[in-house]
Amino acid sequence: MKKIKIMKNVLQANDEIAQNAREYFSKNGVFVINVMSSPGSGKTTIIKRTVVELKKLNIRPALIEGDIETQLDAAQFTKFNIPIVSINTGPFGGDCHLEAGWVKQASDDMDLDKIDILFIENIGNLVCPAEFDTGAHINVVILSTPEGEDKPLKYPLMFTSSQVNIINKCDLTEILEIDLETMKKNALKINPKIKIIEMSAKTGDGFDKWINYLKKKLKK
Repeated sequence: MKKIKIMKNVLQANDEIAQNAREYFSKNGVFVINVMSSPGSGKTTIIKRTVVELKKLNIRPALIEGDIETQLDAAQFTKFNIPIVSINTGPFGGDCHLEAGWVKQASDDMDLDKIDILFIENIGNLVCPAEFDTGAHINVVILSTPEGEDKPLKYPLMFTSSQVNIINKCDLTEILEIDLETMKKNALKINPKIKIIEMSAKTGDGFDKWINYLKKKLKK
């Protein structure tokens, strides 16, 4: 019982910090997107390609990069000349998620006046990141076709807590004999309101739908 109570208190405290952070970001005109997925789904590739496309539109992106250890993913963004802050959770026990307090602290090292959209690349995991509000305005879950059609059913909280589901690596659908329609139906079964965007970050097919979605969000 003590363990349950402690966990409840931790989540409540995080939610309060997250709400304050969200209001802070909104006040400063920064739209924040929390990107979640399992390892290898294409989070980093999608964010890199998104950064390139947004800069063409004179939209100023920034990134908070979450990993348990290393700066390997963060290092891939240095060539894009955008604000980047890396969070390693290893010193905190190797937590498999990012918390709102860490995100807010990371943003304190950024000049928000020069940022329009802030991406949080959460730690690769389909469980823990969904439990913690980061202070983002929207959550995006990336599901790649090699993971299989059943993942929304097996990890429902990730899909109920997300507003967008990007299905990546659609170029592999036929090779892997994946039933894309079943994958989408399973996501909608868990969250009927979730927006599904099909794409291949490698080929670029469908990427325009994602960029158009972001453009509409930034106008609101």
